[in-house]
Amino acid sequence: MTGPTTWTDDELTRIGDAEELDISVSSPDGSPGRPTSVWVVRVGNDLYVRSWRGASGRWYQRARASGEGRVRADGVESDVRFTAPDPGRRDAIDQAYRGKYGRHGDTYVGPMVGEQAAATTLQLVPR
Repeated sequence: MTGPTTWTDDELTRIGDAEELDISVSSPDGSPGRPTSVWVVRVGNDLYVRSWRGASGRWYQRARASGEGRVRADGVESDVRFTAPDPGRRDAIDQAYRGKYGRHGDTYVGPMVGEQAAATTLQLVPR
């Protein structure tokens, strides 16, 4: 699946509003791996994910090694590249996690905006 290198407004809305995103990291042979459900946030026209377990999260380790995968949420499915975000967006991304998932309480949101998870932030770029 090959597509545009930017998200459409519809994709941004549907993925950004989804409670969770299924993320499959590409295997070394290029095939998609087993999906893992993660939280996803939208900041402007960009989508971001983080590993709640920090750098020890298996999907995150595979994403860093592969750099590519597939995401699916609310009827949208897209091949993506995992890229490092602009470090200046940290506060906005933290705020997006607090705003979207705050109802789950600090037990879950606290770690997502903590240093370990923030260090694993990946931007999802369609490919």
